[in-house]
Amino acid sequence: MSHLETFLKRWTEAGLVDAATADRIREFEARHEESTGKLRWPVIVALVFGCTMLGAGVLLFVAAHWDDLSPTQRFTVTLGMVAVFHLAGALLADKFPQLSTGLHGVGTIALGAGIFLAGQIFNLAEHWPGGFLLWAIGALLGWLILRDWVQATLLALLVPIWLSGEWDVRVGDFYHRGYSVFAAGAFLLAVSYLTAVTREERGPVRRALRAIGALGFVPFAIITMFAAHEDAIGRSYWWRGKPPELAMSTWAIGWVVAIGLPLAIAYWLRGRAAVYNALAAAWTIGLVMVSRWHDPEDNPWFYLWALIGSAALVAWGVHEARRERINLGMACFGLTLLGFYFSSFLDKLGRSSALISMGLLFLVGGWFLEKTRRRLVARIAGGGQ
Repeated sequence: MSHLETFLKRWTEAGLVDAATADRIREFEARHEESTGKLRWPVIVALVFGCTMLGAGVLLFVAAHWDDLSPTQRFTVTLGMVAVFHLAGALLADKFPQLSTGLHGVGTIALGAGIFLAGQIFNLAEHWPGGFLLWAIGALLGWLILRDWVQATLLALLVPIWLSGEWDVRVGDFYHRGYSVFAAGAFLLAVSYLTAVTREERGPVRRALRAIGALGFVPFAIITMFAAHEDAIGRSYWWRGKPPELAMSTWAIGWVVAIGLPLAIAYWLRGRAAVYNALAAAWTIGLVMVSRWHDPEDNPWFYLWALIGSAALVAWGVHEARRERINLGMACFGLTLLGFYFSSFLDKLGRSSALISMGLLFLVGGWFLEKTRRRLVARIAGGGQ
C-alpha cells in the first residue's frame, strides 16, 4: 500500500485519475490485501522469534543430554531434527505458508548442526570447510525445491563461509599472508548483495541480500583496510623468522575468486548495470594498495580514498534511485571525517579546544550531512524504493 500511495499521488497530480477514482483504488486494494491474509509486523516478529527459539531450544536440549546418548542415538536424534522440521514445514505449506517457510529454515539450520555432529560422532577426518560445503549444498537443494527467501539467504551466507574457510586452511601456515584476499572478496560480495534490489526486481530474496550487504559493508571495508596493512608488514616480525612464501599461482587464484565471484553474482542480479560493481572492485583494489604500506590510522591517503568511495556510493544511490545507498554513503562519509579527526587532529589540541571542536564537528557536520541526505533522498522520492 505504501508503494501504491506513491503512484496514486503521482497519477493524481498528473491528471491521469481523479480523487474519487484514487479512493476507489485504495479501497479495492485494501480489501484485497486483507483478504489475502498478509501478515502484520507483530505476527512476523512472533514467527521469527518463535522459529529461532524453537531451533535453539531443541539444540540446547540435545546438547544437555549428549553425553548420555549412545552413538546410534546421537545419529538418530541428528537425523530426526532435520526430518521433523522439514516435515512440519511441508504439512503447513498450504495452511500457513509463512510458518512453513520458517520451519524449513530451522530444518536447514539443523542440517548444519547435524553435519558437524555427525563428524564428531564418527571421528571423521578434520577439514572443517567441508562441513560448510555440505551445509551449503543442503541449502541449495532447499532453495531449488522451495524457492523461498530463507533458503536463499542461508545459501548466500554459507557459500562465502565455505570459500573463506578453504582459503584460511590453504594459507594457514603463511603468517599474515593473504587475509586481504578474503577481506576484499567479502567486501565486494557485500557490495553485490547491497545492490541486489533494482527498480525492476525487488523480491524478498533480493531484499534479504540487501540487508546482508548493508550489515557487512562497513565492517568488511574496515577489515580490508587493516588486513592489507597486516599482509604487507607480516614478514617484518623478526620473532617469527622468515615466513614461508605463498605461491604466486595460489595468490592469483585467490584474487580471481575474490573479485570474479562477486562480479559474477552482480551480473546475475543486475545485468549490464553490474559495470558499477566493477568500478567498486577497482576502488577496493585501490583501498588495498593505499592501506598496504602505511598504518591506515595515520595515512591521509586512506581517508581521502574513503571519502571518494563514500561520495561514489551516494552518487550511485542517486543514479539508481536507491535510498539505502545514499544513507549508507552519507554515514560512511561522516565516519571517515570522525576517524580523521580523532586520529590526526584531536591530539594536537588541548582538552578545552578538543571539546569545543568536537562539539562543532558533531553539530555543524551532522546538520550539513543530514541536510544533504534529505535533499538527495527528496530527489529520488518518485523512484521505487
